[in-house]
Amino acid sequence: MDERIYGLLGLCQRAGKLKSGEFAVEKSLKGGRSLLVIVPEDASDNTKKKFKNMTTYRHVPYFELGTKEKLGMQLGKSERSSLSVEDEGFAKAMIKYIDGGNVNVR
Repeated sequence: MDERIYGLLGLCQRAGKLKSGEFAVEKSLKGGRSLLVIVPEDASDNTKKKFKNMTTYRHVPYFELGTKEKLGMQLGKSERSSLSVEDEGFAKAMIKYIDGGNVNVR
């Protein structure tokens, strides 16, 4: 995975535009604030399915990348099983690095 993603995640967190943990991410999605959801590759199948379904229904980009440990470590927290980006600029930049293509957020 591109290391720039981790840098953007850290900046996004410091800007107060990143939610982490299943409850916070679910709340962000249901509240219509989530513009991008990231779930680590080593998350449980139930967690992946839950967020994949929620993001598909709400037309929010969803990606699986990194590990729970690495995502948590980059944010100065314990393991993270899900992340929600609530800023359009950060979401577009991350999708560009992850997907490498044209970006449409919302």
